[in-house]
Amino acid sequence: MKPEHYAVAEIARSPQERWRNATLLFVSTLTIMSGATISASLPGIAARFSEVENVALLSRLVLTLPAVFIALFSPAAGFLVDRFGRKPLLLASLALFAVAGASGLVLDTLPGLLVGRAVLGLAVGGIMTATTALVGDFFQGPARDRYMGLQQAFVGIGGTLFLTGGGFLAEIHWRGPFFIYMVAILLLPAAIAFLPEPRRVRSAAAVAGESGFDGRRIVLLGVLFVAAAINMIAFYMIPTQLPFYLEHLGFAAPSLAGAAIGAGQLVGVVSSLVFAPVRRRIGLMGVFALGFISSGLSFLLLSSAESYGSVLAAMAVSGICMGTIMPNFAASAMLLAPPALRGRISGLLVSSIFAGQFLSPIVSQPLIIASGYGMAYAVVGTVVLVLGIVALIARLLRWGDG
Repeated sequence: MKPEHYAVAEIARSPQERWRNATLLFVSTLTIMSGATISASLPGIAARFSEVENVALLSRLVLTLPAVFIALFSPAAGFLVDRFGRKPLLLASLALFAVAGASGLVLDTLPGLLVGRAVLGLAVGGIMTATTALVGDFFQGPARDRYMGLQQAFVGIGGTLFLTGGGFLAEIHWRGPFFIYMVAILLLPAAIAFLPEPRRVRSAAAVAGESGFDGRRIVLLGVLFVAAAINMIAFYMIPTQLPFYLEHLGFAAPSLAGAAIGAGQLVGVVSSLVFAPVRRRIGLMGVFALGFISSGLSFLLLSSAESYGSVLAAMAVSGICMGTIMPNFAASAMLLAPPALRGRISGLLVSSIFAGQFLSPIVSQPLIIASGYGMAYAVVGTVVLVLGIVALIARLLRWGDG
């Protein structure tokens, strides 16, 4: 069977569609911050396995290792969902998410934890690729923008609850946050009942869409994927390094790290709810400018933080970025993707996002060793701020906007 065009629904007109949309939103809460759920446990993991060589780096990889497996698997997941359908892979990935995520409750070696996290990455890659393709299938135009903003809000709500809850659970025991992954078991029955496999209709429009996949679209998608990776290299310096930075500043309680990261997620929720009207007003490049500039400023604020209140302020500014830029990446990819290739384009976008997650500690740790936490945040913040200025110039000149 060749890749096929999927029928598109504009808005939810029936109770069944409302249940479908709600289920898709709740499934989305599992994804982007799934690795960071155990962020507050990193010092405890490092202490538990302190005799292991290179434990400082390896303990951080417990957080980010899922990202490399998401990055490696997502392109294949994109092919699978285009070839065999969205729902089978989504259901299998949800079940695997619960099992692999909760494996940290019982595994008692650092290599064992890393294996469990790798398998979790395969599950998240399947979930994100399938859900992104489903959003492209079910919505179009302004309805898609509205839904992607709402979806990012739910991701932010999940991040706020999971990260803050993870911080408090980590104070009980470093294994505590691994309980949170069991929530996927509750979502599996809803996904079975309420998420339909989109109706596939091979049409002349789909064929025309594939043939319209020209060099310009390929270049724009390439730029989009690189920008997504850079954004996540920067952003993931928060969950991977902030707990240690707070310890350095004298705020060692794991709940403080979880609350700070959760505060950024909370602001992201509010930002994502206004994504659709902001996107209509300032365009895709305008949203990228807003996102990168707010991210850069948040890192510069963080680099000079001396109190817990100033850390919270920096996290709040970072939330503006995550609430707007993540749905903007997805909206841009779906705008450029031919309908028959949505799964594969979704997979490549997910791959680039999580490649950035995995690379984050590899890039940031040498910076921190060489110059300290403050200077590392300042350097990365400057780089991201420059990207925002470039996006702003592109917006003013109306390059590549939509």
